[in-house]
Amino acid sequence: MGHSIYFSFFIKAGKKSVFEAISQPSQLEKWWPLKCSGIPEVGSTYNFNFTDEYDWYAEVKSCKTSDHIHYKMIKSDGDWNPTTFGFDLEDKNGNTYMKFFHKDWPECNEHYKYSSFCWAMLLKGLRDYLENGIVVPFEERE
Repeated sequence: MGHSIYFSFFIKAGKKSVFEAISQPSQLEKWWPLKCSGIPEVGSTYNFNFTDEYDWYAEVKSCKTSDHIHYKMIKSDGDWNPTTFGFDLEDKNGNTYMKFFHKDWPECNEHYKYSSFCWAMLLKGLRDYLENGIVVPFEERE
């Protein structure tokens, strides 16, 4: 039994815009990795490049346009490799209620705790990007 991270919050943007920000490489680069490639369809491989040392890959395990996308890590660091993370979206009067998860962490170690904090900061960056057009430079992201 692994450990999990969960966050749920509102974004003042429609589901289509939010889905693009969590699935389109050029949009993901605005709030998470330095470089990204991939196609939002089941079986597709995404490359999340943070540095040469942190050049990670994930497979899309489930995807429905403007509804959800779930990624399974396939090449990353030892703590992330067994994990799956994803975004489930609900329409709430033209805005989006996001349910984020990152599950199956093997240990509740320092990396898990730091990653939980980083996700909170990055997801706030995602919301700031969608609501206000704010892009935090990669070097300043957690």
